[in-house]
Parts: sequence; C-alpha cells; structure tokens
Amino acid sequence: MNKLKSSIMEALDTLKNGDTLLVGGFGLIGAPLTLIDALKEKEVSELTVVSNNLGESGKGLGLILNQNKIKKVIGSYFTSNRDVGEKYQKGELAIQLLPQGTMAEALRAGGAGIGGFYTKTAVGTKLAEGKEQRVLDNETYIFEHSIKGNVAFIRAHKADELGNLTYYKTARNFNPLMATAAEYVVAEVDEIVPVGSLNAEEIVTPHLFVDAIVVAKKVLTKEGVKSL
Repeated sequence: MNKLKSSIMEALDTLKNGDTLLVGGFGLIGAPLTLIDALKEKEVSELTVVSNNLGESGKGLGLILNQNKIKKVIGSYFTSNRDVGEKYQKGELAIQLLPQGTMAEALRAGGAGIGGFYTKTAVGTKLAEGKEQRVLDNETYIFEHSIKGNVAFIRAHKADELGNLTYYKTARNFNPLMATAAEYVVAEVDEIVPVGSLNAEEIVTPHLFVDAIVVAKKVLTKEGVKSL
C-alpha cells in the first residue's frame, strides 16, 4: 500500500462522524497543524478529541472547536484556549480532565492492548470521583481505563517511504504513544526520505503503526504558525 498521500484530504477520508480522534502535540508544539487545518474543510461532527489541550483561540485545534465539530475533549491543559471554558459553561462541550502522566499511560495501555491500570495520581481529588478504588500495599489507587482512537493525527520529523518515523526533540511528546493507540494513523512530516536512509536506532515509530503520510504545509515558528 502506498502510504504517501499527495492530497491532505485523501488522508482524512477515514475520519467519520462520532469518531475518537487522537491528536499529538503539547500546545502547538509537535501538533499536526497541516492535518488540523485540513480538517476545517471536512464535513464531520460529534468528534471526541484526545489531546493534551485544544490549541489556542483560533489556532490549532482551536479552529476545529470553533466550528463546533468537537462534542467531547479528553486532555490535561485547556486554559491556553479561553474558548474551551466558554463552550463548557454553555453546555456545548464535554470535558474529561486527566493528569498528563495518566493520559500518557492510558494511551500506552491502549496501544499495548491493556484495558486499564491503577494509579495513585488524583486519589482524594475530584478527578477520582466515581472511579473504582483499590488498596494495594496499604496505598489507595484509582482505576483508569486505557484510551484508544479510531484515527490519530501525529507529527513527526522524518519518514521513510515505508512510514518509519523519527521525531525532533520535544515535538515527540504524545505522538509516538498515539501512533500505537489508533486504528488508523496519519503522520504529518517535514521530510520523506528513501528506505534505508534512517538509522535504525533513530526510528521511534515503526512503519507498521503508520497508515498514511503527508508532508507538512504549516509549521510553527517563533513568529507563529507559518504556511510553507
């Protein structure tokens, strides 16, 4: 199967109404900005989005939020986008808060075929309300379900023609975990190189986890989001 997609919209074909969409990034850093921008043009709704946050107001996933395509968000840090709070207060958006480490482990568990795990994080707080509790070695833990998605949008640095991926510094963040936890994975990359060009020790995400590759048309610079 040819994973390289010449059309960004072709890479989005699999996404449908009501899907759970995993989106990499920490703020706008390491976010698949080209795929998110293309999502503006796709007729889709009722999405559950799993991401550290929802970008910023009018930027990144904030664009999709303002189109009312997202019904629920699962993540850790939403105060960078004031629109999230406003939509939540109006009843237009459901929010499930997860500590960042818990979200990362839930994605890892989803990719590994593990149904869930016990953690001490959030015990005794509102985030633990309604969750199963268990005492292990005289410590109280809460049970967290794993996270899996129908589709993942991830951002990498380089891909070879098979879909093996490398990442650039902290832009790696949640992307490799999400690549393992979705049924269909679209990778946005800076550069596509021939098979054999990548050092095997550099490869973080093996090609078996990647279904489609697109070349980035939007990048984050010191001045903001820039079109290439």
